[in-house]
Amino acid sequence: MFKTNEYFEGKVKSVAYENEGGKYTIGVMADGDYEFGTGSNEEMTVVNGTLEALLPGESEWQTYPAGSTFHVVANVKFKVKAIGTTSYLCRYY
Repeated sequence: MFKTNEYFEGKVKSVAYENEGGKYTIGVMADGDYEFGTGSNEEMTVVNGTLEALLPGESEWQTYPAGSTFHVVANVKFKVKAIGTTSYLCRYY
């Protein structure tokens, strides 16, 4: 039904689920810097707060406030900075 995930000593927590729309995680990041790897294409939407992201192939950080979305391809690593406590929704496709 649901799978809970915890990363970076509990500073990032999420719940994974599936429905007719696909596979998702919804989570919260504490203020800080993180690096994630992808196993599939991802669409990340900032629900509350702000993320800065350094995406593969990019040389400059981009800012994503609440309501904005960015995409990351499969099998890469990317970096994010949560500016304060930030929540997100990630769709895998």
